[in-house]
Amino acid sequence: MKTYSFGDKGFQSAYQKVVNRLSLGDDELDTIVQGIVKDVRLRGDRAVIDYTAQFDHLKLKPSELRVTEAEIKAAYEQADDKVIDSLKFAAERITAFHKQQKQESWSSQKNGIYLAQRVHPIETVGLYVPGGKAAYPSSVLMNAIPASVAGVPRLVMTTPMPEGHYNPYILIAANLVGVHEIYRVGGVQAVGALAYGTFTIPKVDKIVGPGNKYVAAAKRLVYGMVDIDMIAGPSELLIIADDLANPAYLASDLISQAEHDEEAVVIFLSTSAHLVETVVKEMDRQLKDLPRKKIAKTALKKNGIAFVVPDLDTAAEMSNAIAPEHLSVFTEKPFQLEKKLTHAGSIFLGEDTPQSLGDYIAGPNHVLPTGGTARFFSPLSVDDYVKKSSVISYTRKALERDGEHLIRIAEVEGLSAHANMVKIRLEDHA
Repeated sequence: MKTYSFGDKGFQSAYQKVVNRLSLGDDELDTIVQGIVKDVRLRGDRAVIDYTAQFDHLKLKPSELRVTEAEIKAAYEQADDKVIDSLKFAAERITAFHKQQKQESWSSQKNGIYLAQRVHPIETVGLYVPGGKAAYPSSVLMNAIPASVAGVPRLVMTTPMPEGHYNPYILIAANLVGVHEIYRVGGVQAVGALAYGTFTIPKVDKIVGPGNKYVAAAKRLVYGMVDIDMIAGPSELLIIADDLANPAYLASDLISQAEHDEEAVVIFLSTSAHLVETVVKEMDRQLKDLPRKKIAKTALKKNGIAFVVPDLDTAAEMSNAIAPEHLSVFTEKPFQLEKKLTHAGSIFLGEDTPQSLGDYIAGPNHVLPTGGTARFFSPLSVDDYVKKSSVISYTRKALERDGEHLIRIAEVEGLSAHANMVKIRLEDHA
């Protein structure tokens, strides 16, 4: 982990590099992805099957794309009952949190004007769930539960099963939250199938869920044909700490983010140079016993950075500019600093609030904006699974009272037919 102290020659350039870390697309990668998506659009199931054989080494017939009820039952038989109980516990917490987000339709009627907003769930949503090495049942819960709370009637899940292997907890999590339409397809071909539909896999209205850079590129390229949740980049954690913070806790939290993958971003802002030195040594000690230490070490070397800052106000300003996915506050009075932190996907206050609580059981969604997009994006929520329609109705009296305002604005804009829509009605009853 590289360390920079405030005022050092390299501090500002290193800080700006972190602020501007977002990378949107790669021409070579986009060309590959675009070709696969186009092929799926043209050849449907046949293309999906061909790419699944090529990338996942799994040969399938169209009738074998969908996971069967027998396979879901078999997943339960393979699973640890205690893990199933924990998934149910997490699902209850996540459901309770997201129920608080639900919006209702509303209407108002005043002075001859009826206005309303109708809230409707999206009809069909596709959930992309990673498989193989990165198999996360928690992602199933986080993506599916707000959709269910929103009232989405059809949830379609795709998940890769390399060489036919799958994580039983992925299927169980889907079953627990009402996803009964599951296809053993992953990668770009899954995104293409969900976006355009095939004979077997239905076209959806929105695609959500994490994936590798190919999946992220595919989602970006099909956006407009369907909606998507967000463009997800590497996982991120920023920690703000004063000199009273526990070095062992800090080290464990920084490492937890680094073990995600080699591209994970780990940022440490502290008012104490001595604490930074102590934490770096503690990370070296803890890494020795970590099964994924190779991945974590690579991430820390590549994207791990510490900034020694003069005060917590500076730390808050820097954090807001960086706009991290996860933000943990290890200070004596974290709630006082929290009021100054305006840009972050999810904020964790106090040393007894490890960031992994948000990943699994606290309740808020763990699908969060990355790459600084927390400045304008929000965590996945029930809002992402609904659409809204405006309703307008004027009485004749209301139109006569307000119409001249519309006529003036339309004529200023040079849209005489817009103005005439009102004029012709007013003249009809003159």
